[in-house]
Amino acid sequence: MWVFDATPLIYLAKVDALDLADQHEERCLVPAPVYEEVVEAGVEAGYPDARRIEAAIDADTFDVVSVDETPLRSRLEGNPNLSDADSAVLACAARRGGIAVMDETAGRTAASVEEIPTRGTVYLVLSLVRHGVITADEARDVIDAMVEEGWYCSTDMYAKICSKLDSLAD
Repeated sequence: MWVFDATPLIYLAKVDALDLADQHEERCLVPAPVYEEVVEAGVEAGYPDARRIEAAIDADTFDVVSVDETPLRSRLEGNPNLSDADSAVLACAARRGGIAVMDETAGRTAASVEEIPTRGTVYLVLSLVRHGVITADEARDVIDAMVEEGWYCSTDMYAKICSKLDSLAD
């Protein structure tokens, strides 16, 4: 199962590509603190992407789940580089045997230390190309649109993504 952090949700919503999550066979979870941060606060602030995420949750693409207080979550909450939502994503993934979907370095580093598997937004998109669900061109369009919306990707990483897409297109 995939446990989504805020950034992947926000950027997939910004480019109207949340349906890609539904193309995976794995269950997609949104921890309650992520929901509060992204949907509740986002709707209140008038962000259209928050409404898209809310609609995807209503359509059962994502399930909002509570996150238990555990020693791991407490330890993660003590990390000044992690938000409450980040800590909840990692604790939820660990507790449920899932994979945390997050893009930020701080969260992925903490996950590595705690031996919690992570994947990024790009992984989700590329895996759909690998499985023949979308084409490499469609994946490139999604990634390019995310970058245009402000999703951070270094030049080197973008080149690697494009190279991988080219190899998958062959």
